[in-house]
Amino acid sequence: MRDDTDQVLAGVGPRLRRIRRERGATLAGLSAATGISVSTLSRLESGLRRPSLDLLLPIARAHRVPLDELVGAPPVGDPRVRAEPIKRDGRTYWPLTRQPGGLQAFKGLEPQRQLEPDPRTHEGYEWLYVLSGRLRLVLGEHDVVLGPGEAAEFDTRVPHWFGSTGEGPVEFLSLFGPQGERMHVRAKPKGE
Repeated sequence: MRDDTDQVLAGVGPRLRRIRRERGATLAGLSAATGISVSTLSRLESGLRRPSLDLLLPIARAHRVPLDELVGAPPVGDPRVRAEPIKRDGRTYWPLTRQPGGLQAFKGLEPQRQLEPDPRTHEGYEWLYVLSGRLRLVLGEHDVVLGPGEAAEFDTRVPHWFGSTGEGPVEFLSLFGPQGERMHVRAKPKGE
């Protein structure tokens, strides 16, 4: 890791010199634009001064280039998420985020079926968006049907359940935090 950092930093000086020359700027002109002394700029370009954020930010602004261009940040990898679908309780989910923890996004497909709502709770906050079909949402005392283009957001500590209306399948997007992965069954009162 240290060798990678040293290699990236070693390339900053020549890159600074190249960018300055491409723009037809002099060290004196860049010094006037950034407030960094000519000697410091010269040492940065020759590799005798270790680059820091305090020095690179004003240079990037003066040249009107992203900081990544000055430090030669590695290219960003393929941004596409290629996760395998997850089947749970008859529903299929496609993860739309790669990193564990933090906000999680899923596309869901609920098949056409008529289920009896079984509200549950968990820590967190959830957001649902219907892509196609009709999604029944039971949230506390509310029992609503969401159509394509409609969204709902709610505190997941409120007992909730969602599924197909029984009229057809429903595709939806779901966003929630990591605490949403730990579902807790709500105890039913005696006599139910």
